[in-house]
Amino acid sequence: MATILSILSLVLGLFSFQAIAVPTPFIPRDVSPALPNQRALQNEIGRSLSKKAALYFPGQPEYKNLTTRWADNINPNFFVTVEVGTEDDVATTVKFARKYNIDFLAINRGHGTTKTLSTVKNGIQINLRQLQEITVAPDGKTATLGGGVYNDNVVNALHAKGKSSGSGAAGCVGLMGAGLGGGYGRYEGFYGLVLDNIIDMNVIMADGSKKFVSATSNPDLYWAMRGAGHNFGIVTKLTYRIHDEISPTWYLNTMIFKQDKIQPVFKQLNKLIANGTMPARVINYALFALNPNISTTEPVITINIFYIGSAQDAKPYVQPFLDLKPVSTQSFTTSYPDIFYAAGTGLNDFVCQEPIGSAYLYPMGLQTYNVPVIAQLFQLYADKVKSNPDFSGSNVMLEGYSLGAVKAVDPASTAFAHRDDNILIGFLPRWTPGANLSREAEEWGSKARTLVQSGTNGRPLSAYVNYAHGDEPLEAVYGYEPWRLERLRKLKKRYDPDFKFRFYNPIR
Repeated sequence: MATILSILSLVLGLFSFQAIAVPTPFIPRDVSPALPNQRALQNEIGRSLSKKAALYFPGQPEYKNLTTRWADNINPNFFVTVEVGTEDDVATTVKFARKYNIDFLAINRGHGTTKTLSTVKNGIQINLRQLQEITVAPDGKTATLGGGVYNDNVVNALHAKGKSSGSGAAGCVGLMGAGLGGGYGRYEGFYGLVLDNIIDMNVIMADGSKKFVSATSNPDLYWAMRGAGHNFGIVTKLTYRIHDEISPTWYLNTMIFKQDKIQPVFKQLNKLIANGTMPARVINYALFALNPNISTTEPVITINIFYIGSAQDAKPYVQPFLDLKPVSTQSFTTSYPDIFYAAGTGLNDFVCQEPIGSAYLYPMGLQTYNVPVIAQLFQLYADKVKSNPDFSGSNVMLEGYSLGAVKAVDPASTAFAHRDDNILIGFLPRWTPGANLSREAEEWGSKARTLVQSGTNGRPLSAYVNYAHGDEPLEAVYGYEPWRLERLRKLKKRYDPDFKFRFYNPIR
């Protein structure tokens, strides 16, 4: 079953760093001084950084380690990596980049799959991996987190104190990479999105200045950072709302079905999701993938039903799927940190290894499954992986989270525009490294997106910003209500008038 879990591990929250071609009004003019050479760079910026910081250049092993990404076809180009050791190091690096008009991009874990990341040219990577503070407050209600924390270390640190909070579904993914754009996860039925738990933030702005951001300090920026945050600044520290653990145990049942069961399986998923009213303790993931333990040529449908609690209490939600006679089933009862590994999304699992190959991602938010269209989507996927073995690692993720706490938040209170989505689909073309299949992958992803949209009864495309491919209309990413983009554009001009943060679906 290890292979099954490796395949299932692709059901995760991938957190994309986006970039769109720079529009004319914002094109930076090349009026900067000549770029310093390596020695001059070490002398100028190196002397200004803390003793914890380090500079790495192409050709050095650590440079390769820090610039290797989850998808190897996504290649932002850096002439130096600055591994910052303090908040001041981030500010210093941003000011240096501005002085020489150099692109810069803050990186935590590097799981973004948008092709437009590759538009970073001769830039500076600001690597946040040292900013790992996790301190639980004496009252147990909040935690102070560094900007470089990731799901695995946060989940384990909180669990050790009997606490939990919102986090993504894969242990290796950065918490704030997700949180600035939303942050879906298994606890959101109780706690909401990752961004719903952010109380305040220390943010380095585009000019290198520092701002404390909360509901009462820079409240307009607090609104924008929660849902469109990659457009406005680099988070170096945050105060995070935490909670007593709901249950000491989690249950997971993994079931595998062949194609002939797709319609009854998805009809049952619609009943479970119940138009966004699924119980808070229940989470479902579906996956289309090749599973060599079942067949090397015929893709299968994997259904994961998670339950926050015991196997006995989970039975009413699992049994209807078991009644459909899966070809394989496996169950686990374990702790929350270990549920990541049970699902194959743990820090050391296959899905978290880098690079995993070449990949793109196409998101589609839905309110319910159009079952005949989902059957066509499976066929579109199956035809490609059967006809071209280079695409055999591709999959389709269909994620169903409990949404009670998400929908309880006023949609206008944050820049996140997708609280009415009940389902998140991620179509993931993945192909053999070195194969010249980028264009074919994009054509395939576009076909899948068009097909799914044909079954939404005219509801426009909803594209979760952290999954966005990079070619979606901004309205699909940031919301169709005119006031949303109007407000974001005004704030963008105020806080980033020179368009320095332009590599993650930029507001324009």
